[in-house]
Formats: sequence, structure tokens, C-alpha cells
Amino acid sequence: MTGTKPAVKINCYHCGDICETNLYLADNKQFCCQGCQNVYQILSVSGLCSYYQYNDHPGATRGKLDKRFEYLEEPSIVDELLDFHDDRISIITLYIPHIHCSSCLWLLEQLNRFDPGVHYARVDFLKKQLVVRFDHQKISLRGVVELLFNIGYEPLISLQDIIKKQQKAEKGNLVQRIAVAGFCFGNVMLLSFPEYLGLSVFEQTFRHFFGYINLAFTLPVVFFSGREYFTSAWNNLRKKVLNIDFPLALGIAVLFIRTAAEVLTQTGAGFADTLCGLVFFLLVGKFVQQKTYHHISFERDYRSFFPVAVQTLENGVEKPLPLSELRPGHRILIRHNEIIPADAILLKGQALIDFSFVTGESVPVGKTLGEIIYAGGRQTSESVELEVIKPVSQSYLTQLWNNEAFTRKQDNRMRTFNETVSKYFTVVLVVIALSALLAWVFTDLRRGIDAFTAVLIVACPCALALSTPFTMSAALSIFDRNLFYLKNTAVVEELAKIDTIVLDKTGTITTGNGRNAELQSQLSEEQVRLIYSACANSMHPLSRMICRYFGEQERLPVNDYTEAPGQGITARVNGRELRIGSGKLLFGNYHEAADMTRVQLMIDGQYLGYFGFKHEYRQGMDQVSALEPAYQLFLLSGDQDQERSELLRFFRDSNRMLFGQSPQQKLNFIASVQQLGKKVMMLGDGLNDSGALRQSDLGVAVTDNVNNFSPGSDAILDGRSFDKLPTFLRFSKDTVVIIHLSFLISLTYNIIGLTYAVTGKLSPLIAAVLMPLSTATIISFTTLATHFTAKRRKLL
Repeated sequence: MTGTKPAVKINCYHCGDICETNLYLADNKQFCCQGCQNVYQILSVSGLCSYYQYNDHPGATRGKLDKRFEYLEEPSIVDELLDFHDDRISIITLYIPHIHCSSCLWLLEQLNRFDPGVHYARVDFLKKQLVVRFDHQKISLRGVVELLFNIGYEPLISLQDIIKKQQKAEKGNLVQRIAVAGFCFGNVMLLSFPEYLGLSVFEQTFRHFFGYINLAFTLPVVFFSGREYFTSAWNNLRKKVLNIDFPLALGIAVLFIRTAAEVLTQTGAGFADTLCGLVFFLLVGKFVQQKTYHHISFERDYRSFFPVAVQTLENGVEKPLPLSELRPGHRILIRHNEIIPADAILLKGQALIDFSFVTGESVPVGKTLGEIIYAGGRQTSESVELEVIKPVSQSYLTQLWNNEAFTRKQDNRMRTFNETVSKYFTVVLVVIALSALLAWVFTDLRRGIDAFTAVLIVACPCALALSTPFTMSAALSIFDRNLFYLKNTAVVEELAKIDTIVLDKTGTITTGNGRNAELQSQLSEEQVRLIYSACANSMHPLSRMICRYFGEQERLPVNDYTEAPGQGITARVNGRELRIGSGKLLFGNYHEAADMTRVQLMIDGQYLGYFGFKHEYRQGMDQVSALEPAYQLFLLSGDQDQERSELLRFFRDSNRMLFGQSPQQKLNFIASVQQLGKKVMMLGDGLNDSGALRQSDLGVAVTDNVNNFSPGSDAILDGRSFDKLPTFLRFSKDTVVIIHLSFLISLTYNIIGLTYAVTGKLSPLIAAVLMPLSTATIISFTTLATHFTAKRRKLL
């Protein structure tokens, strides 16, 4: 059956292409092909036609798509593509090249409404990536891809690293945009010099010719190099959000329109040089920021957020290996509560894996020998031996660090100064521009338009847009250099707001040094091996100190291993029943002696004595204690109060030391302090403190180069830099002051420029000088001031 061509050209309701036939109709709407009609009908049946309300013709054409996805049923291919899967849940990251607008984002995140087998879908708009979590017992990977295909969003699938290719493509595109803007800027400046220096009567004929060339140079700058500012501003306006990109886009648009009007009407030279310079400097700033972030991100992958080292086994001997050197074939040992850093096969031990970092579900999953265990799982039972089958995936573990399961409920928890100021800046800027227009419009319309456009040109917040990224990038690299790793730049400002510090005890303000351990018991060689084998499964500082006290011992098989936070270990070792921990764990109601911390020992119901510990406190506790009264200090410990009197030298108020606290009690205490209006920073070892770290305004996990990755925290502090904590707090305040000062510098330039602008007599020369001068001043000031402050604080 052949359709007839419509008399009038009609655009497809779904994709916007010209309809060559009127054959495809549905609900009085015209479609260009059967594919687009089918997509509309799918959306209509699912109640998702509001998709078309976000943009006109938002869909991708389906007429040219005719592919099959049988290869996605091949298990070996599926295993290569999936980020994670177990007996029920699968997670995959797909590259969707057709993502181009807010309608795409909205529709793709409604994917679960098309099929109940899809749990959720999340879009990274800038990277055009879609993360899908689905139940593969209800819908296969092929089914997910075909579902995306059916609604017009076919993923680009390759067994190569699509994500890295995409990142490289984005970076290359930014370089191209900078190159175009720089080329045009240089040529426009060259052609504008005669305008500034003056032309003789004989050379006046070249004035208009140069103007047309300059206007031609602005076209690629606006529509290629500066396009993303318009896209960002438009998308945010649709969400009723005013961000820094709106005045930038407005400034670029006004510069271009004013230039085009003056050149085409031959009434002036326009602002082509200012326009090209603005876009060029903005893109250079973005490139520097991106390069800094990529460098920092690379360092973090290996040195901070993830386990610094992992225990490998060579001929039965444990040996620490840096994570960056971990390769397929390495045999690794993962203890209780440790993160599995790479995909691996279970070789030995009882694996009970908590995949809450990956799936959001906290119910541990049992694994059998020979089964694959994915990176990101946390072992909750005894120690296990694994063989690595894939290299460490830094990009995937980075996703864990930013996983939704570890974001705070308060969406505005870390609103930065730049975000706050840019909103008010935009409103004030528009008000001043409109006021200038109204002041002149009734007496001199041309002058009113000149004043309106001049205000938007001079007050364009180029310097404001660059001040925070440059300052924060420099600060973040300085913190990293000093072994203090922050999740993002917003944490720097949050750190400056802190007025209350809550500290855990064991593993946080104490070291894991075993020199102060005293064994009050007579143990046989077999009993030593039994206790060592049980403690070797634990990451708790006291367990590690016991293992160091005994030295290297033969490890016996462990079964039925459990570790109760704040109490201790119960396990069956080589058929013997062991209890190692507090007196409460061994005897029920038991009052601990107050002279030292004790770990009681019991084998087969027979009490054997105890380990006594006089803790060695971290270097720097005196400096942290000296933060009072500027900061309120609290101690929350799961241990009993044997060391209360000794700790009084650090915490002067005994009422601020709380002992015997469960993880839930720690969380509740922090919540109660926050209700008093306090900004709380919690420092814990990341083991039993994850709830408290997440509840606090800023959670810091303190680590001593062990396999201790804590996605629930905002920062990770290497134990070697604990003494620098007061300096970090002061430096964060200095950083915020630098941002405020840079804003004042930017504001000063704007005020100077506005005094000219509101008169309607702003010359292109003044605009061309003020804008790049303010930008160069801000960049120089923030970079030099940050490094100067860091040197003054002895962080460099």
C-alpha cells in the first residue's frame, strides 16, 4: 500500500522530520514512519505523553533503525557488558547518543514504567550515559536494549571502553572549541586595532569591510564554541533555576546582537573582540578546571578513596600490594568488613557479601566457591581468599563513591557560595539593565538600548564564574597533597562552616600500634593459633594489634564467624568455639575494670584471661584539643570508659565524653546536636561509624593505609596527617575568604563598568579592556592567594 504525499509539509509529531506520506496517523497526529508512530503509541499506552510537553519533537527518528540484538543473549558478551550482576539484580551503563534535551532525560528516567523488571534508570546528561538497574529474571539485557530501541533511544554498544572513549571525545571537543574561539579572537583583535587607533580619511573605506569580517568571525564563536552556555541556561530556566550560565549566555547573546546590529546598519564597530575574548577566556577556564579535576581524580583512584593496598598471598605468605599494581591472577585476602577492590573468583572461605554500595540493598549475599564476586562488595563474614580476574576499575569504584545510596536527604546540604551568589547576581543584573533602559527610553530610545546592552556586557560575570572553580581546584590539590581527600569542592566550603567536632576513639584518635598490648594469660601454642586465626579475619584496630602481638602464625580454618560492633568476635576455629571481646559478650552482665581497655578471651566456654591495652594516642591530639573553645569537641566511643581519666587531658569537659555507644546511638547523638543549629563534623574509622558519618554535616573517615573504603563519608583522612586537622580547618576558612575577596574584586570591576554603562556611552575599547582585565586579575589572584595561604599554613 502506497501513501500519498501531503499537500502541505507537516513535521512528524515525534521526531520533527518532514512527513513524506500521510499514511501514519494516530490520535490526529502525523508521523513520518511506522517507527515514530509505534513509539508514540507505546508512550500513550504507558501514560507518558507528557514527554512531548518538555520540548517540541523531542524524539529520534525510528525510520532508519533496523537492527537486531540476538548477540545480547550470549552469556560471555553479557558478562563483559554488565557492571554488576548476581542471581537477581543486574546493573549496566549504556551510552545513548540520542540524548539531547530535557525530554530525553525525563523519559529515560521513567523506564521502570514501561517494564516492572526495570528497577530504576539514571541519566548523566553531559556524558549521555544511562545507568539501568534491572531484574534479569523478569527482563533480560536484550529486553532492556530493545525497550530503549523501541522508544527511539538505541544505545551504542561496544565491548571496548565506551565510557573512556566518550570522555576523550568530550575533552577533544572542548579543545576544538577553544581553538576556534582563540583563532577568531586573535583575528578579530588584529582587525579591531585600526578602529581603536583611528583611521585616516583614505582608510575609512576599510572600516565597514573589517566590520563584516569581524561579524563573520563571531558566528563560529557563538554557535559552536559558546553553544553549551545557551543550552545550560535554557535547561535550567525550564527547571525554574537561575545559575551562573544564564547571565553568561545573556551577555554573549547581547554582545552578538549588538555587534550584528551595528555592523549591518553601519552605525558602529560592535563588540566582536569583547565577545570572542569572553568565550575564549571562559573555555580556557573550563579546560584548566577540567584538567585539574581529571588529575586529582586520577590520583584519588589510587591513593585515597579506595583501598590504598590489598593483602596478596604468595606461597601462603601475606604481602601488601598497592592497588595500582593489582593484576588479574593475583591471589588476595579480604577480611571482615573489607571492600573487594576488583572482580574476583572465590577460592577459599565463607563469603557473605554486602552489595549495598552497588545495589542499595543491605542484605548480605552468600557466594559459593568458584563464583565471581564483583568489585564494590563488602565481606561481612570471615576472611576469604580470591583470585583477581579483571583489573581494578577505578571509574566503577568512583561511581560507588558518588552512589545515590550515600547522598544526604537534604538536597541543599552543601550549597556553595557561588551557587547562592549567582542567583542573586543574575536578578540584580537584569533589574539594573531594565532600569537603565527605562531611564532613557522616553527621552532617547537609542541611548536606552545602548545602556541596556552595555550593562549586560560589562556586568557579564566572567570573573565570578571563574573565581570559585580556580580557587577550589587549587585548594583540592593542596588537600590531596597533604593526604586529606575530599569528595568534591563543595566539601571545602562545608569544612569552613564546621563549629562542632565529634570523634570516635579506637582507630580514630588512637593508633593501631601493638606495642602497648599486654597479655594477661598463659596460652598454649594451639590456643595462640586459634585466637590469631579468629582475629586475622577482623579489621578492628584491637584485632590487628593482637595479630601483631603474636606475629605471623599458621592460620586455621574458620567457620560461623560473626563480629558484633562494640562487643567482639564469635567464631568456630578448627572445630573449637571462640569468644573474643568485651566482658558483656563473654559473660552477659559484666563490669569492666576501669584501668585499661580489655579484650577477654574464651575457648570452648573456658575463660583464659585477657589482653590489656593502654592506647597510644595519635600525634596531633594536643593540637586538636586546642581547638576549643572555637570548636566544641565531643568523644563518642563504643568502648567502655576505662580511659576516661586519661582522656580528660584532651576533652576538658567529662560530660562531652560518651562511652558504650552503639552505632545507632552515635547517629542519634549527632542528630540531636544538629537540632541545636550546630554544624557537625564526625571523624570515625569507617567501620562502625558509617551511620554517624552520613548523618553529620561532614563525615571524615580516618584510615591507616588499610583496605578501608567508606563511601558514606565526605572525605578520607590519612592517619599520618591527623595532626594537620586544625590546619585544614583554618585553610578551608582561608579558601572561602579568597573566594569572597575575588567576588569583591569582580564586583569592583562591575561597578566601575556600570558607571559607564548606565550612561549609554560605553565604548568598545572600554569593554574590550575591562572584561579580559577582570578575568586575568581574578585568575591570578585566586591562584596566587591560594598557594600563598597554603605556604603560610605550611601545607606546601
